[in-house]
Amino acid sequence: MTDDLNILLKGCIKYDRLSQEKLYRQFYPDLFALCNKFFDDEHDILTALNNGMMNVFNSIEKFDARKGDLAGWIYSIVRNAAISVVRTKRREMITHELVGDMQLEASVNPLIHLDEEVILAFLSSLGASTRAVFNLFYMEGFLIKEIAKSLDMKEGTVKWHLSESRAKLKANFYGQLKYSVYAK
Repeated sequence: MTDDLNILLKGCIKYDRLSQEKLYRQFYPDLFALCNKFFDDEHDILTALNNGMMNVFNSIEKFDARKGDLAGWIYSIVRNAAISVVRTKRREMITHELVGDMQLEASVNPLIHLDEEVILAFLSSLGASTRAVFNLFYMEGFLIKEIAKSLDMKEGTVKWHLSESRAKLKANFYGQLKYSVYAK
């Protein structure tokens, strides 16, 4: 950890607002990009980011540099805050139940050959719950069981969201897939 970051960390432990602001601004672009993977609405993005950073500031004294780097620790906390916002928003929405048996091609990531612009366009075309499930599964590497627990969903509902997202990817972005798992 750099000396500047170490000074900011010590200031944040003392609840120094200037240190907190500098730490927030330093990590803001990456954390905004992380939250943007979960939400389209800027209000939701900022809610998740700000909730996460409040959690960071409230527990900063627990950070242990021997267990990992500060950026990764902050990233995890903000990601968990984004999951909490998704969970809250999900409770406000009508949930979809899985009808029938779904099969997933979990070993194949349909985004592997897509440009970042295409991925962001695709993510913005998904509903909030489907987007969160897709992001956690394909971009964060969570298992279906972990996603179900994190988002307080049934595993079948998670599978439904993954199936919906893959169908939408196939229907809307088929021509942009270079080496598509769907092109046969």
